[in-house]
Amino acid sequence: YDPRFWSGDLSAGLGAACTKAISRHGRQGNSGARLWETPSGVLNSIGLQNEGVLRFVEHQCAVVSGGVPVVVNVVMEAPEETQETLQMLAPMADRLAAVELNISCPNADRGGMAWGLSPDSAAEATRIARQVWKGRLWVKMTPQTGDPEAVARAIERAEADALVAGNTWLGMAMDTETQRPSFERVFAGLSGPAVFPLALRWVWQVSHAVSIPTIGCGGVCDGLQAASMLLAGARAVELGTAFFRNLNAPAAISAELEAYLREKGQNVSDLTEKNVTGLPRERKERAP
Repeated sequence: YDPRFWSGDLSAGLGAACTKAISRHGRQGNSGARLWETPSGVLNSIGLQNEGVLRFVEHQCAVVSGGVPVVVNVVMEAPEETQETLQMLAPMADRLAAVELNISCPNADRGGMAWGLSPDSAAEATRIARQVWKGRLWVKMTPQTGDPEAVARAIERAEADALVAGNTWLGMAMDTETQRPSFERVFAGLSGPAVFPLALRWVWQVSHAVSIPTIGCGGVCDGLQAASMLLAGARAVELGTAFFRNLNAPAAISAELEAYLREKGQNVSDLTEKNVTGLPRERKERAP
């Protein structure tokens, strides 16, 4: 929660800021190595470290009331815990842009991406959240599922307002000095430019399967990549690893995207209304 984001120093180009994951109770996260640089990317095994929803509500009101809209990422835990978290966020619901339900974390116990692997479990998680959360509900999917279209449709039927496609890809690193896996949990989440082609394919599949908006997430580092996400079907783009290289990444990417649009004589809606073939995107009736 860098205060510079809320003061405007780094907020240029941001449509909203998304928190790290918030759980019912605080978590210490994973022990051992947490970050490991890879070619064109980074592996992370943070383990959902956070202060818990009570402290978030008590201490982050100023952030939520700042000039940049806030999306709160909520850990999908046991149903009772998840609903308690959402109930505690309810008093600030009118000040939040959305809740992003995280059913995709690859490096945490007690749920994590297991909720997002099948259509049934993803729909169940969405329904659990929707029972108590009446504001905008985004669901962050896992790319580890074998059937992204079916999972996306199940989440839509469970009354999510948008999908986030997606989260990190599972990978690992080996420490050749110790001759052991670099992470205590062995596997970790891969992000950064290396996953962009995978994320783009993921956005294409998911956005063409549903009628609710898709938010593209994965490896975007420049304006042309952001444009590619929009052309593939995303209605918005999330950034993560790009901040490691440049805290002003949103402003730089927005400027590059604007320059691209000027060159083409287009605006953002032109990209989101068309796919890469130049044909109008198919509009699907939302399932009852």
